[in-house]
Amino acid sequence: MKRILIVEDDISIGEVEKDYLEISGFEVVVETDGICGLEKAINGEFDLVMLDVMLPGIDGFQICKDIRKIKDIPIIMVTARTEEIDKLRGLGLGIDDYITKPFSPNELIARVKAHLSRYDMLKSSGQPKSKRIEIRGLSIDPEARMVFVNGREVELTVKEYDLLLLLASTPNKVFSKEEIFTKVWGFDSDNDIPTITVHVRKLREKIEFDPSNPEYILTVWGVGYKFKA
Repeated sequence: MKRILIVEDDISIGEVEKDYLEISGFEVVVETDGICGLEKAINGEFDLVMLDVMLPGIDGFQICKDIRKIKDIPIIMVTARTEEIDKLRGLGLGIDDYITKPFSPNELIARVKAHLSRYDMLKSSGQPKSKRIEIRGLSIDPEARMVFVNGREVELTVKEYDLLLLLASTPNKVFSKEEIFTKVWGFDSDNDIPTITVHVRKLREKIEFDPSNPEYILTVWGVGYKFKA
């Protein structure tokens, strides 16, 4: 049974989320304090974490940042804050998905299942081993999930790595933003296309010599992106 940690200071919302998830077969723990939530996320055995932004003790952004230092489990932000800057900040810290309150129970369950399925697929020891990708100083090791630029290791979030691997595995192929979202996030894009733009920008900042004049990840205007061989 998959275990999910919910860190939500509004007890009524946390319990509703817990009920939805338990009905769908998940084991759920709810924590209302940011500091205690972070401690449980780091030291507990959870398969996915759901975070609110505004929490007592420590906010959801900092919790995500601290989790990402040692774990790559899926993290979903569930919040009433809709400002674009909050969404961009969260994605930059390594949040896998962002759901705005109020939300549909079916949407919540669908996204949780999609992220868990994607994570299991990536971690499965039964998956065929892929060869290392070497292109003009960029090295991607799929088995170790590590990336190097001119011999220097580059730290990527889970989704940044998945996006890079998708593009680099098929050089010169143009991927639409909708196709990228479906393959990397595991479900239809709906209105989340800006998420792709954020991740591409973050990737360029980490792997490109000049992010404003990229040599690896190129924009195909009106369509999407491709990795230049």
